[in-house]
Amino acid sequence: MTAAAPLPAGPVVIGGSTGFMGSYLIPRLRAAGREVITISRSGADIAWGDQRAIDRAIDGSSLVIGLAGKSVNCRYTPANRAAIFRSRLDTTSSLGSAIATASNPPPLWVNSSTATIYRHAEDRPMTESSGDIGTGFSVEVAKAWERALFADDLPQTRRVALRSAIVLGHGGVLGPLRNLARLGLGGAHHDGPWPIGPARRAAGTGHRPGARRGEQRFSWVHVEDVARIIDFLEVTPSLDGPVNAASPNPSDDAEFMATVRRVLGAGFGPPLPRWMLELGAIGIRTETELILKSRWVIPEKLTLAGFEFAYPSLEDAVRESFDLVQPAA
Repeated sequence: MTAAAPLPAGPVVIGGSTGFMGSYLIPRLRAAGREVITISRSGADIAWGDQRAIDRAIDGSSLVIGLAGKSVNCRYTPANRAAIFRSRLDTTSSLGSAIATASNPPPLWVNSSTATIYRHAEDRPMTESSGDIGTGFSVEVAKAWERALFADDLPQTRRVALRSAIVLGHGGVLGPLRNLARLGLGGAHHDGPWPIGPARRAAGTGHRPGARRGEQRFSWVHVEDVARIIDFLEVTPSLDGPVNAASPNPSDDAEFMATVRRVLGAGFGPPLPRWMLELGAIGIRTETELILKSRWVIPEKLTLAGFEFAYPSLEDAVRESFDLVQPAA
């Protein structure tokens, strides 16, 4: 990546600073000499709900990054569904309100979104220009999140909805997969029939059978590349609206799990059928959609703008995430 201009010197405000992405960005930005002001429910400079403090922090800032939102790694009960919506919409509205009233608003607001906004895709990749928006609870969350980002008239602030694929890095999704793979449970995830009750069907939370034999596409991105994408957005004013944050080399589930096993030296990993996955998801209080939906996403806008990924290779990204980088030849 060749930067067109130096990064701005003003403060960076991060809303939702204590999660996986925020914990990575904050030391990285501070090491680059940037002032970082954090907002979170706890353990931050400012607490959500203190709108006056949020207004003061954002007025004069150079960049606002919105990352807040309850994790979707949970059972989609009515209470959790409401919390998933509320945690995204309330915090995004708070940031938007502060920008709208600022006398010196930030030139850029990057807000989290998700590549899950696209439909289950086995036929072709989804891009910003040609991707089809899907249906169901997770898609409705993503759509509402982006509507909140673009709701207000903010003529001096460029806005980007960062549609992130599965983010790889130290911890995150790869943490539990390391343990499962070493226990011989690192096989491909095979979809299949499973009963969906009326309530889950009405709520859009029941995953319908899709790709078989681990053929569901797996779009991913390394956490360092997400950080570099945000840097790139700051110096590339032509980029706005939805931007896919995903490696240009998506995998499928079977290849991804085989890569995890190979990197860890765990050769044994029989396929895991849908019924086993559903029972396991109930036990650990999560949803199978997270691993069975086919997410096939390509970073069209970033590629056309000239962004170069530090981790375009899945194996390199997984090795770095596990601190198992191969030595140079």
